[in-house]
Amino acid sequence: MGKIWLTRRGLLSLLPAAALVAPASAEIPLGVPSLYAADPLTGLALRGYDPVSYRLGSEPVSGSDAHDYVWTGLVWRFSSAANRGAFARAPEVYAPRLGGCDPEGIVAGRLVEADPLVASLYGDRLYLFRDAERRRRAGPELLDAAEARWPDLRRDAAIGG
Repeated sequence: MGKIWLTRRGLLSLLPAAALVAPASAEIPLGVPSLYAADPLTGLALRGYDPVSYRLGSEPVSGSDAHDYVWTGLVWRFSSAANRGAFARAPEVYAPRLGGCDPEGIVAGRLVEADPLVASLYGDRLYLFRDAERRRRAGPELLDAAEARWPDLRRDAAIGG
């Protein structure tokens, strides 16, 4: 009996069907979080956007599979070897804070998935938000409260990041 191989094209053809089957939920169930805005089907952190690019321009840039790097059990993609190298030397500097979860959700004690296209740098820290309204409401007090709550929430959920 011959083996059946799933090609990239074959996997991509399954995406529309997966969207119909998978429940659309903004809140991440504890114990099974999608940290760093990871795509659940591909395992790509930031859904394939280059984390270093958030600091280099006004919009994040898509990464390339030619510049993959594995960190925290996820595949991180980069638009160049230089960006991959910078991340590999100091991933905590470039990765989003709070495991890539929405700060407002963290303050409320919930892991709420964030959108990698709704991001902001506050000082030298990258935060992702669920939507533009939450990003607009975010300020130093909210972010400080989220940072203070994050270690306990991360420990209680038994997750990394």
